[in-house]
Amino acid sequence: MKNLISVSLMTAASLFVPGAQAQNAALTAPQPAAQTAPDMLVRTTVEDVLAVLKQNKDRRVLQNVVEEKVLPHFDFRAMTQLAMGKAWREASPAQQKSLENAFRTLLVRTYATALAETAGVERKVEVKPLQLKPGEDYTTVRTVVKEPGRPPVAIDYRMTLTNKTWKVTDIVAENASLVINYRGTFNNEISRSGIDGLIKVLEDKNKGA
Repeated sequence: MKNLISVSLMTAASLFVPGAQAQNAALTAPQPAAQTAPDMLVRTTVEDVLAVLKQNKDRRVLQNVVEEKVLPHFDFRAMTQLAMGKAWREASPAQQKSLENAFRTLLVRTYATALAETAGVERKVEVKPLQLKPGEDYTTVRTVVKEPGRPPVAIDYRMTLTNKTWKVTDIVAENASLVINYRGTFNNEISRSGIDGLIKVLEDKNKGA
């Protein structure tokens, strides 16, 4: 599961980074995601991005890329709520905000680490055609990641249209949800030390990362 998470995180980050042109300060702002079908957004960016990853292994640089280019395409509140399960309703608004911030930082650093560890790997990503009906505000973009000497890995991106912008709410690698994968750990910590205890564990982990 760890390897699948690493691959899915790498691909998720790469799908939404603008590619080689990101190094050009004169690059014009990208069009809002809602103006492009989710599968087209994936298809038109992934090849350029994978080329960039072959040349860049600096973790700090990759973390900045994640912060600047990936975060706008993720709904961290929805992801945190999904990871928390029913415990989310038991948290106060202040606790929910702290959880969202801590989980966001955890995922960002995990994304950056996954990018750094897999940079330079020869990889191809096939994006499956998407049948999106008019008016739909939820979809799944299905992809297959192929690496030499390894079986293909199916990775799905669950996306929701929020304020006219498509955002990722979960990543599913080989039928295993990345976000729900955290739920067991979160629930175990809540059972031991409560919601505040979970917040402290996440914040401490982020400080030590």
